[in-house]
Amino acid sequence: QVQLVESGGGLVQTGGSLRLSCAASGTIFSVNTMGWYRQAPGKERELVAESPSVGTPNYGDSVKGRFTISRDFPKKTVILQMNSLQPEDTAVYYCKITNCPRMRVCNNYWGQGTQVTVSS
Repeated sequence: QVQLVESGGGLVQTGGSLRLSCAASGTIFSVNTMGWYRQAPGKERELVAESPSVGTPNYGDSVKGRFTISRDFPKKTVILQMNSLQPEDTAVYYCKITNCPRMRVCNNYWGQGTQVTVSS
């Protein structure tokens, strides 16, 4: 069974930085994509950033230029570096990984969520 362990959430002032980490463990051979989504009160869950195993990452429009996603492949870990944080970034952040054991067969796994709060 695949499990995701998230860390790094917390409280930060406007303009500050946080770094989120998500590590996959369990019976998984490899991870195809890893990414982050977030959900604020009263809003739909939205893409923050997603990184494929090969190629360039995809960022949500509201975080482009401020957030950076990266991966530590040996540790099956994805990092989200968040800079210039704004109150609008306040949300629960969820780690997501996609594992495709064979062509056109993909499984998605979600973390439990970590709270990020940006004070104004």
